[in-house]
This record gives sequence, C-alpha cells and structure tokens, in this order.
Amino acid sequence: MALTKAVWKFHSLLIAALMCCAISTTAAAMDRGQFQNVPPEIREWFENMRSPKGIMCCSYADGHRTGYDIRQGQYWVPIDGDWYPVPPEAVIKTENPVGEAIVWYLLKAGPEGDSYRIICFVPSGDV
Repeated sequence: MALTKAVWKFHSLLIAALMCCAISTTAAAMDRGQFQNVPPEIREWFENMRSPKGIMCCSYADGHRTGYDIRQGQYWVPIDGDWYPVPPEAVIKTENPVGEAIVWYLLKAGPEGDSYRIICFVPSGDV
C-alpha cells in the first residue's frame, strides 16, 4: 500500500520531532566523554540555541561543525558530500563562542530518497 507524499511528510516530521526530543532528553547519556573539556557556558549555549523562528536546535549532540560557502547571498553547507542551501529562517545571527560554523539538521526520509532539513545554522566568527 503506497503512502501519499503528505503522509510521508507527516510521518517524517513526527519521527524527526520524536528523535529530537529523545536526543535532547538523553544528551547526558550520549556524552561518552568527548565533551568533558567543554566549558559549562559553551554547553549552555548549545543547549539553549533556537532558530529565529523559535525552533529548538535540539542540543549540542545534534550540532555538527561544518565548512560553508556563500552563493548569491545565501549560506550553503556540505552534508554527507552534497551541498545544501541554508534556509534564511535557519540562520542564527549571534556571537559564536565556538569559532567554527555549526549546522543542525534532520534526515528527511521519503519515497524519492533521503535528504536533509537544516533547522539551524550559526556561521563562524562575527555575524
């Protein structure tokens, strides 16, 4: 029985939301020591990060250091070897205490293949 695109979209969003909640509530369990030298203020910055529309970026466990490019005034980031445009509503214009660009994204699985939904992006350096 084939699912329509709307049903796939709904299921993908529901799964992504549940995963985000599960990850943010189990962030301590996912810390396998790789964050032991991260200062508390940096952890707090990651944990409280929200997009300009108020969407939680999910916590530091979901943030990925990244390079980026600017093409015709829009940020682009590489994810798994492919470049994706960063939606303007995902760009967070704030001081970046890490000094490296960070992108938060969710996998979008669908009948036509997988892609990524960028939910937050903080460029490196001054904004």
